Amino acid sequence: MSDLTRLTISEARAGLAAREFTARELTDAYLGAIDAANEGLNAYVAVTHDRARAMADASDARLAGGEGGALEGIPLGIKDLFATEGVHTQACSHVLDGFEPRYESTVTANLWADGAVMLGKLNMDEFAMGSSNETSYYGPVRNPWRAKGSNLDLVPGGSSGGSATAVAACLCAGATATDTGGSIRQPAAFTGTVGIKPTYGRCSRWGTVAFASSLDQAGPIARDVRDAAILLKSMASSDPKDTTSVDRPVPDYEAAIGRSIKGMRIGIPKEYRVEGMPEEIENLWHKGIEWMRDAGAEIVDISLPHTKYALPAYYIVAPAEASSNLARYDGVRYGLRVPGKDIAEMYENTRAAGFGREVKRRVMIGTYVLSAGYYDAYYLKAQKVRTLIKKDFEDVFAAGVDAILTPATPSAAFGIADQDMAADPVKMYLNDIFTVTVNMAGLPGIAVPAGLDAKGLPLGLQLIGKPFDEETLFRTAHVVERAAGRFAPEKWW
Repeated sequence: MSDLTRLTISEARAGLAAREFTARELTDAYLGAIDAANEGLNAYVAVTHDRARAMADASDARLAGGEGGALEGIPLGIKDLFATEGVHTQACSHVLDGFEPRYESTVTANLWADGAVMLGKLNMDEFAMGSSNETSYYGPVRNPWRAKGSNLDLVPGGSSGGSATAVAACLCAGATATDTGGSIRQPAAFTGTVGIKPTYGRCSRWGTVAFASSLDQAGPIARDVRDAAILLKSMASSDPKDTTSVDRPVPDYEAAIGRSIKGMRIGIPKEYRVEGMPEEIENLWHKGIEWMRDAGAEIVDISLPHTKYALPAYYIVAPAEASSNLARYDGVRYGLRVPGKDIAEMYENTRAAGFGREVKRRVMIGTYVLSAGYYDAYYLKAQKVRTLIKKDFEDVFAAGVDAILTPATPSAAFGIADQDMAADPVKMYLNDIFTVTVNMAGLPGIAVPAGLDAKGLPLGLQLIGKPFDEETLFRTAHVVERAAGRFAPEKWW
């Protein structure tokens, strides 16, 4: 029998159905892998051994009775942003110390209803604010990939770095993640995994700790395109508890994989050829274009003229919404409380001690742009720019383009505690340059591994689709996957 933790979800599902192994054996294999590796990788902040085994045993009983769900017995990691009843849910922030909710997020409830097994909670940037998973209260996650001949620890990307590392290092079969400005797609690209941010409203946000409510969207990180499709089918739903959830059927995304893309029109936006883009990213993009052409797609040059304003507009809208959302963490009802001489000082002491540096920076930026005298100049203007960005995409799709192909990130993974990044927050923010437009427009986007750089590190390509047309993204991403092959890191941990 092959190493159980190396099976994809579709392979594990077939093995469970054929009684080649049990859900308990599969879960124990993952728990053993986590216990052996987590000290080195820091992907999990809580491991739920007993609960995982109990859920696996329940799956085995259902499978024995011929009743298994779509994910029956499949062990998953859950980003610490999703509320899990009675289990550590802290958004990797000190301010939520000891918080264990008495309710379940809709996304995780959907997964458990389909028979999935929870292995534990995954590390992330604090409140999902970061592009490297270095802002977590629990310390940075380490990328399982290393450059050839180097022992330098690399970031896995953020904010869903724990999810990406756990999937790439075979510490879970798949993972939940969230994407506010690239937090699924960038970590996927940095770790050689597949990550899809679905259309805004496709997955319920209920029970997911909020960063920026008009941008946040849940999605999966998986080992291949098929697994991502399987996971999204279970995660997505209409939810009356979330007013932004869209009431429309969830397609069978897996059925879209393998369908021909002959005759599809793939747009190549000239604005994504940014100044200073590394030659290997440009070359990878050209390779992706040829793969699409070879599969029968028509390549179309397009323009998205307001792209250059997306990053500055995003870093006004997102911090503004964060400033509002994070006002609830005050030490009164739950989480950390640092005493003071009166309630105002208690608020101040709690928030000063509870929030990390990056969260404080974004809360202050957001409070500033929402303040009297600056609201019109910054926040209102950014929302107008957002409308123009959305219209750029609408115009391109109306002209007959089926999907858009771009790089996923401007580089491969960089080192933990990289001095250039640490000294210049804007340089860190530029990691989101290819991804934020998708969130600003509410569109679906998928990152898929497409090659290795000169140092042997993974690079990804991104495909952007029409609203609620994730099926086209799975079809086109599968073309890239077949052409590029799959990539796995050499084990050092």
